Amino acid sequence: MEFIKTEIKDLILIKPTVFGDKRGYFLEAYNQEKFKQHIGDLNFIQVNESKSSYGVLRGLHFQKPPYTQAKLVRCIEGKVLDVAVDLRQDSPTYGQHQSFELSGDNKHQLFVPRGFAHGFVVLSETAIFSYMVDNHYAPDYDSGIAWNDEDLNIDWQLPVEEIVLSEKDRVLKPLKENEIPIF
Repeated sequence: MEFIKTEIKDLILIKPTVFGDKRGYFLEAYNQEKFKQHIGDLNFIQVNESKSSYGVLRGLHFQKPPYTQAKLVRCIEGKVLDVAVDLRQDSPTYGQHQSFELSGDNKHQLFVPRGFAHGFVVLSETAIFSYMVDNHYAPDYDSGIAWNDEDLNIDWQLPVEEIVLSEKDRVLKPLKENEIPIF
């Protein structure tokens, strides 16, 4: 398992070691000791999974304190463009984002620490997406940033007319219009 530092501090790309043969493959998706060594103490308490069709964009979501969440995300089947936005006001990369292709083929994972907004868009016909979280979902503390925020200027790699949003995501505001809590 390889832990790769990204341009944004604490956002870590993880490349698991994949053992494959004619029967299929095996990989270690999570190892507490290795994560503790490279990322720190984590206490994941829930695993979520979604299946989405081509063009579905979920995000950019985050939870406000005291219910912030760190996430370990991966695409089990299909292909997504995964995006994390740094919302930590004291960070030199505040308001910056990074994008990663996660797929069932490359088996990469992304560790998204607390203090980030997160989202993904499906680039394949369908995608099964999994994420482990270290805090419970708290609807009253749920928030997000508009996927098409002009200041963020995220290239979602799809034509705008092919993006499919939930009603919740359709009404999210840009970062500069959000009340971002101190993380």
